[in-house]
Amino acid sequence: MSEAAVAVKTVDLKGGTFKHQIMDLLPDGGNLNLCLTCGLCSSGCPATGLEDMDPRKFLRMLVLGLDEEAAKLPWVWMCTMCQRCIYVCPMQINIPEIVYRARETWPREERPKGIRGSCDQALNTPTNSAMGAKPDDFKFVVEDVVEEIREAQECCKDLVVPMNKKGAHFFLNQNSREPVTEPDEMVPLWKILNLVGADWTYSDVGWGAENYCMFLADSEAWEKIVRNKMETVESLKCKVWLNTE
Repeated sequence: MSEAAVAVKTVDLKGGTFKHQIMDLLPDGGNLNLCLTCGLCSSGCPATGLEDMDPRKFLRMLVLGLDEEAAKLPWVWMCTMCQRCIYVCPMQINIPEIVYRARETWPREERPKGIRGSCDQALNTPTNSAMGAKPDDFKFVVEDVVEEIREAQECCKDLVVPMNKKGAHFFLNQNSREPVTEPDEMVPLWKILNLVGADWTYSDVGWGAENYCMFLADSEAWEKIVRNKMETVESLKCKVWLNTE
């Protein structure tokens, strides 16, 4: 599931069973009725075994009519949306999309506090940082780390980290945890970009790479954050958007 494919429909159990609603929403009914119960989806799933649940059991609950119970399993919040299950499934059943729809059935205030808080932080700052870092915070940290690296490392005397450079080829997003808690982790990528002579830039807004609103299954907030990032890319007239997440 990509950030560009934000869904606008949501699932409301009052209008019918969860199973039939998602089959109406997904192309070809999500291929849900084609499940072979082979278990390949569970073989590489990072969430297999958590809460005594796995993707195969989750699908079987839906098929056997326990769809509303499946939608309310805490396990749906443990899925990473990595899509390994789709990759190995011989019938190409889109389990992450079904999990996303299950999350939508939860009242927002009952969804995991950590994910919800990170989504709201990102919404409340123009940087879209889940850590709540403001534009000036990001600029200060980047400039401070660059200066430190130039002074401490002979190989990096000419290290340049552009900020708000119009017309750069690459626009770079940054995981917001790094400038806030582990700023040195940004440096290796800077070195690579400078070594190859890449034409790139950060922006002091819209730089947060992660999008917890997607994991929260808040499609409206998800779309708002993606739009802000995209408008930042367009305002700087960059050709390629590099998202480190």
